[in-house]
Amino acid sequence: MSKRDKKGRETVDVCPCGSGAVRGVCCGPYLDGDAVAPTAEALMRSRYSAFVEGRRKYLLSTWAEETRPQELDLDPGQRWLGLSIRATSAGGVADDVGEVEFVARSRIGGLGQRLHERSRFRRVNGLWVYVDGIFPDKAPA
Repeated sequence: MSKRDKKGRETVDVCPCGSGAVRGVCCGPYLDGDAVAPTAEALMRSRYSAFVEGRRKYLLSTWAEETRPQELDLDPGQRWLGLSIRATSAGGVADDVGEVEFVARSRIGGLGQRLHERSRFRRVNGLWVYVDGIFPDKAPA
């Protein structure tokens, strides 16, 4: 899908997840409910995109029931700047569990933020869900 910028030039709607793909063939179908993420990494990327787009309902629906918060407050002043996938373990189309290590960068009130997490995912009734994560930068040695 393309759109026009303020000067009328055609632009491509690049997916916020950092894959370089167009949103409509990357995370868009998952966020819009037209498809389900086939891998843990695809779910991780779509969840990042959901944070960028402020899609609270999607974030909660893709969160494991036992660790999901009752409510999720998103900071409207938070500007997401980029996602970098560091590593993946399992989480493929034939797996039932997986891990994705990533770094997400954002800015809140002019201050840069960096979230480095190793997230655990599990397949429930054929759908990937986020379970929980650890923060390698803060983990005890």
